[in-house]
Amino acid sequence: MAGTAGTPGTPRVLRAMNDRAALDLLLEHGPLSRTRIGKLTGLSKPTASQLLARLEAAGLVLASGTSEGRPGPNAQLYEVNPAAAHAAGLDVTPQRIRAAVADITGRTVGSYELPTPGRRPAQPVVQQVTDALDGAVKAAGLARDDVHRLVIGTPGAFDPGTGRLRYASHLPGWHSPTLLDELAAALPMPVEYENDVNLAAVAEQRLGAARGHDDFVLLWNQEGLGAALVLGGRLHRGFTGGAGEVGFLPVPGTPLVRQVTRANSGGYQELAGAQAVPDLAHQLGYKDIPSGPYAEVAAALLRRAAEEDTVQARLLLQTYATRLATGLASLVSVLDPELVVLSGACLAAGGEVLRGLVQAELEELAASRPRLLVGNVTEQPVLRGALESALAATRDEVFDTSR
Repeated sequence: MAGTAGTPGTPRVLRAMNDRAALDLLLEHGPLSRTRIGKLTGLSKPTASQLLARLEAAGLVLASGTSEGRPGPNAQLYEVNPAAAHAAGLDVTPQRIRAAVADITGRTVGSYELPTPGRRPAQPVVQQVTDALDGAVKAAGLARDDVHRLVIGTPGAFDPGTGRLRYASHLPGWHSPTLLDELAAALPMPVEYENDVNLAAVAEQRLGAARGHDDFVLLWNQEGLGAALVLGGRLHRGFTGGAGEVGFLPVPGTPLVRQVTRANSGGYQELAGAQAVPDLAHQLGYKDIPSGPYAEVAAALLRRAAEEDTVQARLLLQTYATRLATGLASLVSVLDPELVVLSGACLAAGGEVLRGLVQAELEELAASRPRLLVGNVTEQPVLRGALESALAATRDEVFDTSR
């Protein structure tokens, strides 16, 4: 009924909107005075004072000192209370689980890494997840119940119809049809699951090269080759969660791969995945090719090539850029994005040199010509995206003062 509390336009809703606007400004700008908050929100000084008193009483803001260095009396500054809530993220790969806890301001307060080597998990997945989370929680000086929300990033995606993990046969132990129920029973907070490359795109959209962009593609190349699709400001996951699994894309230059899910590979992965870089370097006569995991070797070779000014280095980068652009051309021809962000260890290692070559090749192969940028979030982008995703939902809940 119009006029009841909680409907648009009522004093309670208007207060909640002003409260949220002020909290968002404090997150963006750091400590602010009452006068500054009033100017940024358009509120009068008395209304801004009432707002801050309300948020302080709710435990959402703290007085954090005074302004200095200006004429006149020092003004009281306010900031978001970091302890108002905490959120956690996990980045899962076959080799390890990285976990981190952040306070409501986004500052990481605890982290932990749990090695998970081997084709078969030494511990049940539920135990791995809780051990990794508990390690980060302990490092933060908190208890598990202090975590408001958890986002777990994995390769592939959980099918919304069956609850089973798809497109990630290389992740041992994660394919039980009862896994999500088991995790829900073991963890005391809401848990969300997201594709790892999608989370890298969340990090770039919130913190990095894609800020301010509503339509972009993130091309990821590390242990696997994948993409995240952001359309109209939202992640596009597809019917089964498999949107962006471009490693399976058939492309010219490689034999047609059949039974792709069983092989866990496809044409584009074979042509331009991390494992293709050392093979290409060997064909070009490179010496001293390092040993180790494909992603690390590929990154080292591409970094070295980008730093050298030799015919061999230029040929490696040019050939690899053509391979990357071959699959990317199909993607941008369908989606016509505003921007393509190159991310993951292999693409970051090639830097601006590789980016420029891929941009030039793409302009030859596709009618659509999006701008290419190298990702800015290079420090654990999947984990950072998991935290950002968990924090966004946590803030929506904790900052809602209309209830």
